[in-house]
Parts: sequence; C-alpha cells; structure tokens
Amino acid sequence: MIILNCNNISFSFGINKILENVSFSIKNTDKVGVVGVNGAGKSTLFKIITSYYKVDAGDIYISKNLNLGYLEQNLGLDSDNTILEEVLTVYSHLINMEARIKELEKSISLEKNEDTLHSYMKEYSRLSEDYSRLGGFEYNSRAKGVLKGLGFGDDQFDLIITNLSGGQKTRLSLAKLLLKEPDILLLDEPTNHLDISAIEWLESFLREYKKCVMVISHDRFFLDKVTDKTIEIENCDLKLYTGNYSSYLKQKAQDREILQKHYEVQQKEIAKMEAFIEQQKRWNREKNIIAAESRQKAIDRIEKIDKPKNLPDKIKIKFKSSISTGNDVLFVEGLSKEYPGKPLFDNLSFNVHKNERVFILGPNGCGKTTLIKILTGNLNETRGSFRFGHNVIMNYYDQEQESLSPDNTLLDEVWNANPKLSETEVRNALAMFLFKGEDVFRPISSLSGGEKSRISLIKIMLSGSNLLILDEPTNHLDINSREILEESLNDFEGTLIVVSHDRYFINKLASRIISLDSNISHMDYVGSYEDFLTYRQNNISTSNDKNTSELKASSAKLEHLANKEEKAKKRRLEKILAQTEIEISEIEKRLDVIEKQMHCEEIVSDHVKLIELQEEQEKLNIRLEELYEIWEQAESES
Repeated sequence: MIILNCNNISFSFGINKILENVSFSIKNTDKVGVVGVNGAGKSTLFKIITSYYKVDAGDIYISKNLNLGYLEQNLGLDSDNTILEEVLTVYSHLINMEARIKELEKSISLEKNEDTLHSYMKEYSRLSEDYSRLGGFEYNSRAKGVLKGLGFGDDQFDLIITNLSGGQKTRLSLAKLLLKEPDILLLDEPTNHLDISAIEWLESFLREYKKCVMVISHDRFFLDKVTDKTIEIENCDLKLYTGNYSSYLKQKAQDREILQKHYEVQQKEIAKMEAFIEQQKRWNREKNIIAAESRQKAIDRIEKIDKPKNLPDKIKIKFKSSISTGNDVLFVEGLSKEYPGKPLFDNLSFNVHKNERVFILGPNGCGKTTLIKILTGNLNETRGSFRFGHNVIMNYYDQEQESLSPDNTLLDEVWNANPKLSETEVRNALAMFLFKGEDVFRPISSLSGGEKSRISLIKIMLSGSNLLILDEPTNHLDINSREILEESLNDFEGTLIVVSHDRYFINKLASRIISLDSNISHMDYVGSYEDFLTYRQNNISTSNDKNTSELKASSAKLEHLANKEEKAKKRRLEKILAQTEIEISEIEKRLDVIEKQMHCEEIVSDHVKLIELQEEQEKLNIRLEELYEIWEQAESES
C-alpha cells in the first residue's frame, strides 16, 4: 500500500534550486536509502516530508492517521531525567495504565459495596486486557534492550541526561524514536556516534521493523544490509531505484550507459537528416525545397533524448611521501592508559612495519582515540613507551578538526601549513577538493563538517608524510568522497594507522586489525577485515572470554528471554495476589461469623465452645496479618 506520494514537487532556497519537478511514491513496508553528494538536498527532502519546509510547487500525499518519526538530535530530552527514565517516557500511557491497575487492585480488595465492586472489576478487566495487548508486560525490557543495543550499559541507565556527551544524547534520542515505532521512520545519518556493534544491532532492528523506513546515510555497508530501495538526489533531480546501495550503483551505471548510447544514436540520425536538408537547400529547386521542409518536419516530430547530465564534481586526492621509511615504522611497548577509576587499555605492545594498513577497532569508550592521541603526542600515557622508526614523517587527521584555526581563510590555513608552496599551487590544491574562486577566502569557521574534513585532507596530502594516523577520516564525507579517499589511500606508498567504524572503508584497506575491547585487552590480527571477522567468530575461546557466548545471542533473542521472564514473574505475582485476596476474604467472613457467634446467648453460656471460638479467632487473626504482608509484598513487586 502506498503511504507517501510526492508528485512534481519543486523546492528552492532563494535562487538556488534544490529539487525540480520530482515525483516518487513509497509503500508501507519499504526500506529506502537516500543518497547523494553533500548539499544535494537529502535532509531537505526529509524536512519537506515532515512539513518543516513548504514546497514551491507540486503535491505531497501522506496516508491519514499515520505518524512520522524524524530524528531531531538532542531535542525533547528532559535534562533532569536519567537515561532509563527518559526512554520510559515513550511508554507513559502504559505506566499510567499500570498505576491505575494497581489502584483498582487495592480498591477491589477493600470494597464492600457490590455495585461499586462490579464497576471496579469491569474497569480492571478492560485495562488489563489493553495493557497486555499494548505491550505492558514487555515495555521495560524492550526499552532496556534498545538502550543496550545502541551501546548503553546497565551501569549507565542511571546517568543524568545533563551530564551526557552530545553523542550520547543523540543515541538516546534515537532510542526514543525507535521505541515509538512510527509508521514512517525518517533517519538522518543514524550511524553517527555508533560503534560497529551498535551499528550491527541497528541493522538487525531495522531489517525486522514492520513499517516504512527512510534513511540518509553515507555508510554503504549499512545501506546494503538495511535497504531494498534507493532514492538518489542529483542535479536537482530525484530517481527511485529498486534494490539496495550496491544494486543501485549497477542500475545507475547501466541506465546511464544505455541513455548515452540512445542519445548518441539519435544525434547521429538527426545530424544525417540535417545534412540532407542542407544539401537540398543548396540545390534550391522546388522539389528540393519541399524535400528539405518535409525532412525538417520529421526532425521536429522526433521526441528528443536529453544528453545525460554531468555527474557531480569529485574531489581529487594523491597522497605522496617525500622519503621512504625503514622497515620498522613504530614500536609500542607495554603502553597503558587509565583515568581515575577508569582503565582504558593495559600493557599494549605491537610493532608496525612499512606499508602496513593497520586499523584499530573496538567499542566506544575502549580507548581507540586516546591511543591515537598518545601516539601523536597530544596525550601522555600512564605507563609504557613508544617510538618511531628511521625517517618516519608522521601526520595526523583529527576527527574533531581541532588543528584548524577558525579565523583563517581556507587559503591561509593550507598555505600556513605549506609555506614553501606558491599561491597558485595552494589554489590548485584547493580546487582539487572543490574549493574554487572566491571560496578560498571563506573563513574556516563558516565551513560544514564535510568541508573541514576536506581542508584537513588537503593539508595531509601536501605534507609529504610517510606515516598517516587517521581518526575516523570518512566522517562527514559523502559517498563519492569516501570512494576517492579509499582509492588514494590504497595507492599511498606509505604506512597507515586508522581508527574507523566504516566497515566498507575498513574492508577495502585493512591489512591488519588491532581490536581493543572494554575488558582492557586486545587482539592483534594480520589479515583483511573479512578474515578477521571469521577468525574472531571461530577461534575465540569461551574460557578466555566468558561474555562471548552472550554477545553472540541476537538482541531479539535476549529481548524475548527478558520479556518471557518478566511475563512469568507478572503471572506468578498475579496468582499470589489472587489467591491471597481469596483467602483474606474467606478469613474475614469467618471472623465476622465468629464475632456474631461469640455474642450469641447460647455460646456465651457455653464456656467450652467460647474458648474454641476464641482460639480459632486468634489463629485466624495471626494468619490474616501474614496474608496482608504477603499481599503488600506482591503488590509492590508487580
């Protein structure tokens, strides 16, 4: 069923056209990847769908009674809440129902009036049914499961939001959005701030999501795993392809090749017809004029095939090392780093050799960037040492771009780092990265994240370094730029040490993996990323890592087990409450009877019978106190 239809929509910012006369439709279970170069209009399209922007022309239809979910980073978070409290606000309707059910349970146990009791029981039955149908027994474990999947540990659930980093707040916002389960889920770069394990969890979640997903991403691995359709925005146009990212690339290349051939064949045919017309005009007889006019009419009737539009400009990178290193590039011996109460890694030792492509992997918080900052001299180690080999010229790509001076122009920033170059040489280098004309006089502070990344890459490219230490170099780069960077680094004749979560990028380049984990240990594997994954899956001993088997379980299975356990507990408590209430009611009725009997004239004069009743009354009161305690305990846990 089609739930979103855009018909001939156009949108501009001032004189800059973003979309022009584009149309597409999306079905209720489609998983759609949205791709295009930075600035093509991907995020703009999402804001049009959510009505944040109004189109200049065209119509947008969204099925009635559907809700859209759009990840607006860090908005709508209560800074005083804990992480768990905040995600549970998604289930406020269930929490309110839960509170009302508990109120009714207490009222039912105490109510004496039959009509009122019947009313309470009727409401209790209805609420209990709705509570179960809407997921009341699962919501708590589901919320925790999503938080864990996105990288929050049990020990972080009680952290106050105001103390979280920007990345943690973004992940928390994403968790809330996923738990809301909107009919159309719009995600703009959802893998930012996620480590590889969290990205893999999100892939699994979205594949199993029963509703529509539209996702903007530069993560090609992620798009291939999640999407079954692809929207490309290019040159103000939009085209919908069937298939994931890899399928879209093949289709696009084939379509462009076919269109180019059809265009060329038609142009040749038109050229022949125009040559015939010119020849007839030169002969200039009546029958020649008639023939020329007839052929011109034939040309005019032809439906012209447009020449394929030029592809967006791509950056050009060529990394060159000025001199060659020796075979030994880096020696690391017993390196350790810890903060008060927080050890990151301990006794880390490895050597890096010439031309190796070493990738440092691991979950967020395990110390990858810290290790890089130690090796680049930006942070001191706690213990151990490291040294570089002969002729090593190191250069560092910082994902935070802290080395850029915000007040510099682009020209000054690059020229200051390479003062021996002429202005023309610096301008040519900037032009290779698509900074042309007056752009070179823009201040660094005005650049987007992707533009800052390109400036940092220019500086590294011109440095002549033979060891590149790169911290998340593909962040903020569009897919075209990532592919060019991959090719350039693959051709680089020096050595690479890289931190990255981009699995496509890792798979293309890695010749060695150093994997850090949260248990202050590491694994050093020589080989490709695919081989490393196979090795890790097949050869890690469970005795060395007790948690490995737990990590292999899917989040869906863990969530199912947690749900099952919570439901079983709920049933046990409900049974205890029901049995306790029945016994309390029976004892109270019996005590009423005993009270009446003890005031009866016949019993008052029968001392033996009176003593029996008093003993029974005493035992029943003791039992009644026990039952009240059992009921209160069960009620508090339910």
